[in-house]
Amino acid sequence: MAAMARRPGRDLLAGLTVAIVALPLALGFGISSGLGVAAGLATAVIAGTVAAFFGGSGLQVSGPTGAMTVVLVPIVHEHGASGVLTVGVMAGLLLIALALARAGRYMALVPAPVVEGFTLGIACVIGLQQIPAALGVPTPEGEKVTVVAWRAVLDFAADPGGWAPAIAAGVVATMLVGARWRPTVPFSLLAVAGATVVVELTGIEASRIGELPAGLPAPSLSFLDPAALGSLLAPAVAVAALAGLESLLSAAVADGMSVNHRHDPDRELFGQGLANVFAPMFGGVPATGAIARTAVNVRSGARSRLAALAHAVILGLIVFTAAGLVARIPLAALAGVLLATAIRMVEVGSVVAMLRSTRGDAVVLALTAVATLALDLVQAVILGLIVAGALALRAVARDVRLEAMPLRPDLPGDHTDEEHALLAEHIVAYRLDGPLFFAAAHRFLLQLSEVADVSVVILRMSRVTTVDASGALVLADAIGRLRRRGITVYVSGIRDGHHQPLNALGVIADLDEAGHVFATTPQAIAAARDHLHRTGVLAVGPA
Repeated sequence: MAAMARRPGRDLLAGLTVAIVALPLALGFGISSGLGVAAGLATAVIAGTVAAFFGGSGLQVSGPTGAMTVVLVPIVHEHGASGVLTVGVMAGLLLIALALARAGRYMALVPAPVVEGFTLGIACVIGLQQIPAALGVPTPEGEKVTVVAWRAVLDFAADPGGWAPAIAAGVVATMLVGARWRPTVPFSLLAVAGATVVVELTGIEASRIGELPAGLPAPSLSFLDPAALGSLLAPAVAVAALAGLESLLSAAVADGMSVNHRHDPDRELFGQGLANVFAPMFGGVPATGAIARTAVNVRSGARSRLAALAHAVILGLIVFTAAGLVARIPLAALAGVLLATAIRMVEVGSVVAMLRSTRGDAVVLALTAVATLALDLVQAVILGLIVAGALALRAVARDVRLEAMPLRPDLPGDHTDEEHALLAEHIVAYRLDGPLFFAAAHRFLLQLSEVADVSVVILRMSRVTTVDASGALVLADAIGRLRRRGITVYVSGIRDGHHQPLNALGVIADLDEAGHVFATTPQAIAAARDHLHRTGVLAVGPA
C-alpha cells in the first residue's frame, strides 16, 4: 500500500490507459457471454476493484476475458443467466478454498506448450464467436462454436448484404495496423468511436448495443437457487480452474515484464475468489486476471495496485455518465475489436519456436489447441498436462541414472577448492544436474535468480540430462533476472542435443553473441576472471 502513495501520478495515468483499452473489451465479452454489455461492465468495475485491492499482484488487472466467455456460453444455454451468476459465486468460494490450501504454488507445474496451445485454441474460439455479429446475421442455434460460425457463414451467403462486415473489417484493420504503427495509442477505442460516428452520420443500418442501465444494480443474491447447486457444481469447478489458471498466468506475465515485482500466488487466488463472489451480486459474470490488460498496465508505467483500482473507478464513471453514448455502438464494431484481440493473442514467433523446440512440445501444443477448440477448456488443459507428463516421464526414463560423486578436494574435475576461491573473487559456479524440464526446473533455477554479492555466475550444464521448452524458458528467466541486476553470466558444457531447444527459444542467443558460452568450465572460469580484471573488480595480477 505504501507504493500507492509514492507515485500516484504514474499509476493514475496507467489506470486511465488501461480503462480506455478495457472498455470495448468489457462490452464485447459481456455480449459474447450471453448476459449482455451491462454484465461485462459490472464485471470490469466490481471484480476489477475487489481483485486489485485483495489480490496478490500489484500489477494485475482483472475483468471479463475471452477464455472465461468461452466457458460461460454453454452454461448460459443450459442453466440461464441465474445459473451463470450462481456458478460465479460457487467458483469464487472454490478459489478462496484453494488459496487457504496454499495451492497457488502448483501453477509452476503447468508446461509452457500447454499454455501456448491453450492460448491458441482460445484465440480461435473467440474469433469464431464473433462471426455472426461481424457478418450482421442473427446468431444461429448450437453449442459448438465451429458449428455456429459455419451456419452464420451459410446464412450470410444465402442473403449477403448490410454494412456489418465492412464495419468489423475496418475496426480490425485499424487496430492491427495502428498497433504496429503506434503501440501506445488505444486504437480499439478510437476504432469503435469512429465506427459509431460514421454509422450515426450516414444512417447506415446496423445493429446497436441498445439501452443500458445508467449505473450498477443494487447488490443481491436473489438469483441463488439452492435446489440447483448440485447440478452447477461441475461448471463451477471448471470456472474456478480456469479463473485460477488464467489469473496466475497473467500475474506471472506481469512479473516477467517488471524487474523487482513478484506476486503471491495464494493471495492472488484469494483476491480472485472474492472478486467472483461479489461480481455476480451486481449482475457480473465470473472474472479472471486479464493478460492483455495487465500487459498494458505494466507498459504504461504502473508501479502499484492503484493503477488497477483507477481503471475500475474510471469504468464505473463511464457506466454512470455515458450509458447513452455506449448504447449507440454498433455490434459489428465490438465484433471487430474481439476479432483483432483474438489475432493479437497469438504470438506467432513463440508458437513457431515451440513447435521447432522438440517433437514432444509440438505434440502437446497442437493437441491442447485442438482440444480447446473441440472440447471443454478445462478438459483441454487436463489432456495437455497428461500428455506432457507422459512425454516428460518417458524422456527422463530414457536418460535417468544414479551416480555417486562425493565432493572431495582430491577428486578431479569438481573444482571444490577452486570454487571457494572464486567465491571470494565475486564469482560463483553452479552445476545443473539432471533433467531441466517443466516439473524440475523451478526447484533450483528460482534459487539461482536470488544469488547475491557476486559479480559473475557460471552455469555448468554438462550434467543436464533433459531440456524441454518450459525448462529452457525458466532458465532464460533466471539468466535475464541476473543480468538485469548487473551480474555477468557465463555458460559452459552444453550438450549437443540441448542446443536445439535453447537456440529455438532464444535462451542463449545473447550470451553466445557476447562470447559467454564455452565448451568447458575452465574456459568459462578464465573468461570470468579476465572480465573481472578488465572491469576493475579484481586487482590486475596473478589470480
